[in-house]
Amino acid sequence: MKVVLLHSALGDSRLWRRQVAALRPAHEVIAPDLPGWGTEPLPTEPFSFVDSVATHLPAALVGNSFGGAVALRTALAHPDRVSRLALVGSGFPAWDWTEEMRDHFAREEAAFDTGDLEAATEITMEFWVAPEHRDEVRPQQRRALELQTAHEEPEVIWPEMAPLGSLTMPVLVVVGDQDKGDFKAIAHHLADEIDGAELAVVPGAGHLVGIDRPDELNALLLDFLVSDTDGV
Repeated sequence: MKVVLLHSALGDSRLWRRQVAALRPAHEVIAPDLPGWGTEPLPTEPFSFVDSVATHLPAALVGNSFGGAVALRTALAHPDRVSRLALVGSGFPAWDWTEEMRDHFAREEAAFDTGDLEAATEITMEFWVAPEHRDEVRPQQRRALELQTAHEEPEVIWPEMAPLGSLTMPVLVVVGDQDKGDFKAIAHHLADEIDGAELAVVPGAGHLVGIDRPDELNALLLDFLVSDTDGV
C-alpha cells in the first residue's frame, strides 16, 4: 500500500523516521515536508496544503497534529483517492480552544512577532515535547520558523469542508493519554462523528506519539494498513 505520512507543525518529515523504518518493509512510504517546513520553502503566492498532498494520491494518509488536520481536509476533498486515514493527535479546523491553549499560542506568537525565534522555539519545546526528545525536535522547529519568517506569509487556500460523516474509508484515530486536553477531546470528537472510526489511546504518549511511543504507534499502523481489498 502507498502510505503518505504528514508531519506535525512542531517539526518536519524527520519526525516520522521511526515509522518510515517500520512501515517500509511492507509498504511504499512517502514522508514529504509540507510547504514551510524542512526542505520546502514557504510559497510567496497563495497556496493549498491540500493540493500539495493531493499530488501524492492515491494513497493512505497518516497525519499527526497539523498534519492530521491536513490529512483530514485532504480525505474530505478527495475521498475516492484516500484508501485509509489515520489521525494521530490530530488538529481540527475552527476548534474552540481552551484557555491553556490560547495562552500558549499567544506566548508563542508574541515571541514570533518580535523575531525572537530562539524564544519561540523554546516555548514550543517546553509545552509540547518531552525533555528527552527536545534535542531531536528543536532544530526542526527552528528551521520551520526560519522558513516561515523569510517573507510575508501568503494566503492559505482551504477547500470547503464536507461533513465528517461523509468519510467512508477506514479511519483510525490515535491520541496519547498524556496529550493536551484539547487534543484528547478532538480525538473523541473525530471518533464519534466518523462512522466506523476506531479510537486508540496510547499510554505514556504525549502529542508526538510517534516519538514518545514509536513501537506502539508502529504496531497500530501496521495493523491498520493491512488491506483485504483491492484498491489504492
